[in-house]
Amino acid sequence: MSQTKSCENIISLNNINWIRNGKQILNGVSWEVKKGEHWALLGLNGSGKTSLLKIITGYQWPNFNSGNTYVLGKLYGRTNIPELRKSIGWVSSSFDQEYQANDTALEVVLSGKFASIGLYEKVTENDVKKATEILDQFRIKHLSNQIIHSLSQGEKRKVMIARALMSSPRLLILDEPCNGLDIYSKEELLNTIEDLTAATNGPTIIYVTHHIEEIVPSITHVLLIDAGNVIGRGDKKNTLTESLLEKTFHVPISLEWENERPWLRIKSVIQTLKG
Repeated sequence: MSQTKSCENIISLNNINWIRNGKQILNGVSWEVKKGEHWALLGLNGSGKTSLLKIITGYQWPNFNSGNTYVLGKLYGRTNIPELRKSIGWVSSSFDQEYQANDTALEVVLSGKFASIGLYEKVTENDVKKATEILDQFRIKHLSNQIIHSLSQGEKRKVMIARALMSSPRLLILDEPCNGLDIYSKEELLNTIEDLTAATNGPTIIYVTHHIEEIVPSITHVLLIDAGNVIGRGDKKNTLTESLLEKTFHVPISLEWENERPWLRIKSVIQTLKG
């Protein structure tokens, strides 16, 4: 069996199964992400999104005799996972509190070069220049010397995305980055993500959420998952349909598009849940 797959395939999962404590968490998941595509991964809490991310990043393995996992052209089980992870960025709101009280925004971004929590290795002038340029790209260069825990939630998320970009990843996973943000901070962060996905030489984005209004125009494709099963996958206009979203979220909905973003409205949810 070949250890590599076409460099045009960023992710290629074939019939992935994962069972924990006798419960089927992922059920025959197949998913292909090609270069030039940006995907949103949608599903309820407990639908299997995090388990899927852990398999993609090599922190969790499919069950024995399950299918194949290729990431960035490399076959898992026949490649150096820690080395491959250097090309994968993962940003999650759960990482916000892991930094020391005296870490500055610039130090947090610099730590991304070494994939460390905290800065323990020597950095070069070029490292500082690159980190500063990324902070400037996100319009937060003026926060470089501020303590990370003194920043707003929205500013912290920008710093964490900037940190992920320090290693120039080919794949960037944004795991519910808008979680806990107010409306203004959310829209500001989404504008930053839109700029990032629109960049010509930027990484492939996997945007994980259960709020479809966060799908910015430059996200091209969507994977819908429920109880470990793929409900739909493909280009976003054909996948984000009312029928598929109702199967994913288990409530009756109506869907509208405005300014190339999808907006969802729940219909008679109280009566439906009572029934």
